[in-house]
Amino acid sequence: MTEQRKATLRLGENTEPIEFPILSGNMGPDTVDIRTLYAKTGLFTYDPGFLSTASTKSSITFIDGDKGILLYRGYPIEQLAARCDFMEVCHLLLTGELPTDPQKQHFVSTIKSHTMLHEQLVRFYTGFRRDAHPMAVMVGVVGALSAFYHEAMDISDVLHREQSAFRLIAKLPTIAAMAYKYNIGQPFIYPRNDLSYAANFLHMMFATPAEKYEPNPVIVRALDRILILHADHEQNASTSTVRLAGSSGANPFACISAGIACLWGPAHGGANEACLNMLEQIGDVSRINEYIKRAKDKTDGFRLMGFGHRVYKNFDPRAKLMRETCHEVLNEMELHNNRLFKLALELERIALEDDYFIAKKLYPNVDFYSGIVQKALGIPTSMFTAIFAMARTVGWVAQWNEMIADPDQKIGRPRQLYTGTGLRDIPADKINN
Repeated sequence: MTEQRKATLRLGENTEPIEFPILSGNMGPDTVDIRTLYAKTGLFTYDPGFLSTASTKSSITFIDGDKGILLYRGYPIEQLAARCDFMEVCHLLLTGELPTDPQKQHFVSTIKSHTMLHEQLVRFYTGFRRDAHPMAVMVGVVGALSAFYHEAMDISDVLHREQSAFRLIAKLPTIAAMAYKYNIGQPFIYPRNDLSYAANFLHMMFATPAEKYEPNPVIVRALDRILILHADHEQNASTSTVRLAGSSGANPFACISAGIACLWGPAHGGANEACLNMLEQIGDVSRINEYIKRAKDKTDGFRLMGFGHRVYKNFDPRAKLMRETCHEVLNEMELHNNRLFKLALELERIALEDDYFIAKKLYPNVDFYSGIVQKALGIPTSMFTAIFAMARTVGWVAQWNEMIADPDQKIGRPRQLYTGTGLRDIPADKINN
């Protein structure tokens, strides 16, 4: 990033111009550095939702929503999902480079050495109600990890941060699967380190002591691709939450727990669950036209979930890959005639052909397809966001680690536009003598 030119601000006709540096990244819009704005002018900027504000500099992920581009460390998401597995993508996000074969072998071995949970932590689950949402359990259990690893909690120590990263990435599938097992009243299934990351998670989800579970390679690849496509997404709400929490010096387990809590919000991580709920609401292919008509009616509150995207104005680059995976899974499991999946595929057809959807660029996004895939795999909707959190943990950790190492980073302290009552005094007759 280099300083190339200046932006000039003039507050009035007879005032001196004030200059601010313009910073240029390697890709994307230039940025006006307004850190000295208040000192120079006594003014703040007002930008609810940070729609035009860069809160940090980062070298991890790049998005161009208008062109449908998503890059991890410079690599297009399409290439990563087609040619790499999740462990390679984790290595890339954490270190900046794809691993060589020996590096991958060492990385995978290290992750597998941390998949178990401390037995005292396993007992922690019994403190939750059986019907607790898996995300509520994950927020608590991930936060509680900080009570078990006092020997590696110095966030200024690179090796301690690396150890915490390994532990979080390794333990999230175990934590998520145990949340599911606890919810349905089945015994916990411990990790198998002879399996891949995705296969091990499916094993912990679906195996029982009474019956061995052999992961289907097509299903394993589908889950692995879901994890890759959700691994990071620039400065979204949950990532910003992790960074803000981390800016105070909070330990990484607390920061990731905060990210999980933010992701749980329906406006963020609950989109694929909302898609499935919408399909259930429509109910049958025969009712699609009715709901399509409602979706086009601006006076109707009904919305088609999983179509269009706040960031991607043309198309979601992750959706094409997830669409291929969706059809692979439905073919493998012979589910094309299932009521819900027939309905989803018909909605997909209409969205890709209907002039209204094409004109407004309301194409199916990654959440539409990932919800269908997870439903086909037998994963309950309550676990969709938990799996999202499992995938996003590596991105959160990479972003947190980058922030801690950034010499320009300061504790987050957004300013405000105060609209409350002005200065006033308590009436004299109310003052106690």
